[in-house]
Amino acid sequence: MLITVIGRGHGGTRAMSHTLSASGVYMGAQLNESGDLIPPEDMYEACRVFAHYVEHRGGLNWDFSRVLTGPIDPEFVRLVESFLASVLQSNAPRRGWKLPETTLVLPWIVRMFPDAYFIYWTRDPRDSILAPHLTDDLSDFGVPYERTDDVRLRRAVSWRYQYEIMRITPPPRHRIDVRFEDFVLDQEATLKRLEAFLGFELARIPVRPESVGRWRSDPGPYDFPFFPRHCLYCNGER
Repeated sequence: MLITVIGRGHGGTRAMSHTLSASGVYMGAQLNESGDLIPPEDMYEACRVFAHYVEHRGGLNWDFSRVLTGPIDPEFVRLVESFLASVLQSNAPRRGWKLPETTLVLPWIVRMFPDAYFIYWTRDPRDSILAPHLTDDLSDFGVPYERTDDVRLRRAVSWRYQYEIMRITPPPRHRIDVRFEDFVLDQEATLKRLEAFLGFELARIPVRPESVGRWRSDPGPYDFPFFPRHCLYCNGER
């Protein structure tokens, strides 16, 4: 079984990675404190290869048709397999990985690993963009967009781009959608859903309820009109 966690940086994906590790899933030979598989450089370069096939149509519009229908670049395959070498070569019955930048190349990851189990992880974007992340400036990964010097807006655009990638990618054979807020505020019910999806028992890790709704005490800006309203989380109501 191969498992991967898909979600933007600062989306709380470390909670899922730590849960999988604590549950006996082999998450790679070397992990950082966030539960990311490292070193990440080959995946970063794979993101840049992928970005060559994405066309920016202006504003918040991108054309992903080439990555959805065209062949996967062989260099991309080589880089991803190099990044995942310790995972792919492991004899562990349950293997997986987590690296937020995987989201930037989701369509080709789904095509490369059609039998993998995908955990689509989301968090209220108002919380996700409060802190800096490597993917804040999409141009660092070769993604074309209208760059801005407004740091929060730049993060918000990056969030929207990754939202669009997840939206347009044909659903994997094995997929479950999980909200960070549900994992934190109703961990037991969320883990039961995940256990039914994965087919094995999961460990319970400590969570911090105060990590939900941090945007409320932030001076802002933290909300943008292009955040889909259904992605926001307000006391359990979206």
